[in-house]
Amino acid sequence: MNPVTTPAPGRSGAPEPTARRDELRNIAIIAHVDHGKTTLVDAMLWQSGVFRENQEVVERVMDSNDLEREKGITILAKNTAVRYGRYKINIVDTPGHADFGGEVERTLKMVDGVLLLVDASEGPLPQTRFVLKKALELGLPPIVVINKIDRKDARPAEVLDEIYDLFIDLDAHQDQLDFPVIYTIARDGISRLSPDGENHKLKPLFEQIITSIPAPRYDAEAPFQMLVLNLDYSEFVGRLAIGRIVNGRVKARQDVGVIRHDGTLEKTRVTNLYAFEGLERVEVPEAGPGDIVALAGFDVVNIGETITDLERPRALPKVTIDEPTVSMVFQVNNSPFAGQEGKYVTSRNLKERLEREILINVSLRIEPTETPEAFSVSGRGELQMAILIEMMRREGFELAVGKPEVITRTVAGARQEPMERLVIDCPEGFVGVVTQKIGGRKGRMTNMVNHGTGRVRLEFRIPSRGLIGFRSQFLTDTRGTGLLNHLFDGYEAWQGEIPHRITGALVADRAGKVTAYALEGAQSRGEMFVEPGDRVYEGMIVGENTREEDIDVNIVREKKLTNMRASTADEGIHLLPVHRLSLEQALEWIREDELLEVTPATLRLRKRILPANIRPRYWQRND
Repeated sequence: MNPVTTPAPGRSGAPEPTARRDELRNIAIIAHVDHGKTTLVDAMLWQSGVFRENQEVVERVMDSNDLEREKGITILAKNTAVRYGRYKINIVDTPGHADFGGEVERTLKMVDGVLLLVDASEGPLPQTRFVLKKALELGLPPIVVINKIDRKDARPAEVLDEIYDLFIDLDAHQDQLDFPVIYTIARDGISRLSPDGENHKLKPLFEQIITSIPAPRYDAEAPFQMLVLNLDYSEFVGRLAIGRIVNGRVKARQDVGVIRHDGTLEKTRVTNLYAFEGLERVEVPEAGPGDIVALAGFDVVNIGETITDLERPRALPKVTIDEPTVSMVFQVNNSPFAGQEGKYVTSRNLKERLEREILINVSLRIEPTETPEAFSVSGRGELQMAILIEMMRREGFELAVGKPEVITRTVAGARQEPMERLVIDCPEGFVGVVTQKIGGRKGRMTNMVNHGTGRVRLEFRIPSRGLIGFRSQFLTDTRGTGLLNHLFDGYEAWQGEIPHRITGALVADRAGKVTAYALEGAQSRGEMFVEPGDRVYEGMIVGENTREEDIDVNIVREKKLTNMRASTADEGIHLLPVHRLSLEQALEWIREDELLEVTPATLRLRKRILPANIRPRYWQRND
């Protein structure tokens, strides 16, 4: 069909909409990781009567993904809705980590205001800054909630000052600076109008949402328009397009048009129409402007496309997403153990899964490489990549991934690299060692604050490369007491070489099963990653050498039996505890000449070139 050229309404330059839907409010809850955002949504659902009094409900009910429950973070944006009197409040729970910024940017297009949640002790952190910046750029009015005011180290007055400073630093409009403040203990479902005020249930918060968040506005003369901002899948009705109706109305079994990214219009029919009530999707006959709905009936639909009236099609502005900063190579697992533990092992399986991922994750980029068995995947950060890999292995995929590398760009002939704003919170005694390690990674201190509680907050500007492999070292240096957060902070000229891992690897020189006898002899050389009974192959990394070079070791050697009996023959073998690397730690640990083999059952570190006699010649030839 002919390309659509009709101008979009509202923000794209047409007159601002004037009609309102007073009974509706759309709000997003934004916060840093672990500040209590999902717990507050739990309390709002309970106090609005979504659950029965005796109903059994898991904690953090909005974290429906198994991975979200395990890690205690929100990864995917989700919708819910509560009723408060005659009002319906659509609530969107957003990820708090910048690596999932693609989710945040889409989510904020659905709402008319934001609820900014901040910890009463930690105050605003880098990810708070990231999400709030996106909200302020869209002109959304904020409500500030200072949570966890029952903490012993709570400092609500100082945190409120820090929030004002953050708003000013982000060039907030004067109206946005005049934000209301509510103090809460989300875990107990309690709110206060002042830090030491009287305890209430969440009624003051609901009232503030009704008062401060504007009702959805729309153009009464405009045709039906909806921007697809999320996708889901139902076994009963197929693919679901989720978004907010900007103008007009839509009915079930109505013919509509889908404006593709290239501007072409395709006809389709809405077979089912769903609205959100509590945690459920409820089928409705009709929906109007301001409603957040899910439409079924599409064979193909992508995020950022417009669903519109077939007779008067109008496109909405596309979703703009920040560019990725980190890339990794995902390839078919070609180790000697390939195909033994996974269900999906071929390049076709891998390609289809990655293509399926970019349909719902607009911040990812997938590009082919020189070989058809490998793909370059670009995203926002190591955490986003680690989550994707973990999801794939749980689905039964087998693959191998390379070291994360930053994406550089060339401006006016000069090479530039991504930079990060790094915020560290640690005890005073570790300031020296932390500063020394960050200095070696080209980091520059920009701020230092001592709150007088025995902990110090340090702020640095550091290349993204400098953070690869730093987290595990930082936790070791601070004995697990330090907190580390970082946020993309623009580009700067290439900062020079940064040393990565200063230790070498202990590499198995033959295949077999690890023996306790061989392990006892090898553990004096460094820290071991395998234990007796584990299967290994030539080229597999079995430990970390204490020195810089790699060493090939025989980790499967057995003790020779003789008919001579020594006085020490009955002495036991003493083994040190094995260090099992997590997925994130393994990604940080590997070098350019190494891979991480990922299967549903096992994580294995290995050399790219497995045979020990070929390895040196290969890298000399390719240097």
